[in-house]
Amino acid sequence: MDRLLKSISYIFHPLIMPLLGVIFYFYKSPRFFSKDIITAKLISLFILTFILPILLFFLLKTVKKVESVNLETTKERIFPLILNCIIISLVLMRVLQSSQIIELYFFFLGILISNITCLILAVLKFKVSIHMIAVSYVFMFLVILSIHFSININGILALSSIIIGAVATSRLHVKAHTSLELIMGVFIGVLPQLVMANYWL
Repeated sequence: MDRLLKSISYIFHPLIMPLLGVIFYFYKSPRFFSKDIITAKLISLFILTFILPILLFFLLKTVKKVESVNLETTKERIFPLILNCIIISLVLMRVLQSSQIIELYFFFLGILISNITCLILAVLKFKVSIHMIAVSYVFMFLVILSIHFSININGILALSSIIIGAVATSRLHVKAHTSLELIMGVFIGVLPQLVMANYWL
């Protein structure tokens, strides 16, 4: 059980959550996209939101700006969050412009707002769960998509709810966060997506 709970934090790592949201969008969207466009977008996002952050993490570790992948202190979180905000901004400007795929544009804009909020709190020396932020904004995006496209994805939403609970349990089990930090993570993940939904729903 101990290994299972610890592995959940890695399986549902914040780095993979934006890409999962995009994959689900292309899978369920009734809009037509050519395979070439889908492939190009997914590869670009994989490189920018997964590969690049990993490479930058090792760079930060080399220059001793971070100690471990867990980013246990608020001070350690500042540089990775700044870099992540820059990466998400690059995605918005170059990969997912609003004129092309408006739903994904505002999804990532919501992610950017969540990251900026987390950064501000880190500067103020308050730590929130980035894991909970990530699983929560994907969950809310799925809810909004189900309304937007009038599709029944109750099974997926139920599974997503279970995943949120599992991630919260995992973070508590490894003593990475307090209950308040987890709850704050949920709000920081959900609220920007709700606000952004007003612009495309």
